[in-house]
Amino acid sequence: MSTDTDPGRWAARMSDSVIALHPADQTPAWVYEWGLTLKGILDVWRETGDDRYFDYVRTSVDHFVQPDGTIRTYPVEQYNVDFINPGKNLFTLYELAGDDRYAKAARRLRDQMRVHPRTYSGGFWHKLIYPNQMWLDGIYMASPFLAGYAAMFGEPALFDDVVHQITLTESHTRDPKTGLLYHGWDESKLQKWADPETGCSPHFWGRAIGWFSMALPDVLDVLPADHPRRGEVLDILNRLVEAIADVQDPESGVWYQVLDLPEREGNYLEASASCMFTYTIAKSVRCGYISHKWAAVAQRAYSGILEQFISVDDAGLVSLNRICEVAGLGGDPYRDASFECYINERIVSNDFKGVGPFILASVAIQRLSA
Repeated sequence: MSTDTDPGRWAARMSDSVIALHPADQTPAWVYEWGLTLKGILDVWRETGDDRYFDYVRTSVDHFVQPDGTIRTYPVEQYNVDFINPGKNLFTLYELAGDDRYAKAARRLRDQMRVHPRTYSGGFWHKLIYPNQMWLDGIYMASPFLAGYAAMFGEPALFDDVVHQITLTESHTRDPKTGLLYHGWDESKLQKWADPETGCSPHFWGRAIGWFSMALPDVLDVLPADHPRRGEVLDILNRLVEAIADVQDPESGVWYQVLDLPEREGNYLEASASCMFTYTIAKSVRCGYISHKWAAVAQRAYSGILEQFISVDDAGLVSLNRICEVAGLGGDPYRDASFECYINERIVSNDFKGVGPFILASVAIQRLSA
């Protein structure tokens, strides 16, 4: 790895690598990890003022969003919250470019969530094929988009629903002993992975908690200061950051795939969750959502990310390594949420589920240090 530790340069270098390897007009589908990475590249544009980054994002989004606001490859009939996530970038494009196609596309995504299936207690199902289940991942996929939509298009009641999704999920998935959150919750308690009493899956998967954690400061950015339940979201963020800090690996500064079992055979230091936690903590400190005492946790983590996961090839292209490719619940073949299930998933390099958070974390650390 390079001896360069400047987070702004790393954010730009990783964005440049994405642009070099993934032409804006060749993205195959409207998917959440692509939208996540574009969000990071927009942050780099804001920091650098280099319009190459903005133009890449706009061209990439325009590859899908048609003049009438329809979105190519978006399968609304699947009622999958993952497909909402790329819509966050529409707000910036609409605000800056003024093209009504972006507003129309955002309304289409909002319309999905008006009729999206819900658990008995009002939580969004993760997908139509996973009835009565809320996964931590889903809070990131939908809640910041819905909060952003409420702010931009004047739908204040939607803020109440966003807070409900966050508080409902945390109340059912939070382990009172560690403060960590279980990956999924089946309100019906029918899944084989679900605890018969709580409905929760049995382990603390790093990236799932990472998704949930990133949603909190993003929602707080637009949740009105006088919202009556804003304090609840702040409390959730503060206690979660404390729990995350408690399981930070003291030697490397990063986090394990299964957070609370560092000594168990097969467990490993994992890049995407480490980047997500770094983003969450650095941004939350800078915005005043949590105490400045946590800044050292984020800064140590970022150093660990550079040491543990980053490599640069002879052409100067940056790679993020040791990313868990995917880890879900249920499905076919059935994923039983066991420890073995999490550690035996493929470990890959440059998956956008890690690359996007690396860019976001790099910019967040840069802003924290400014």
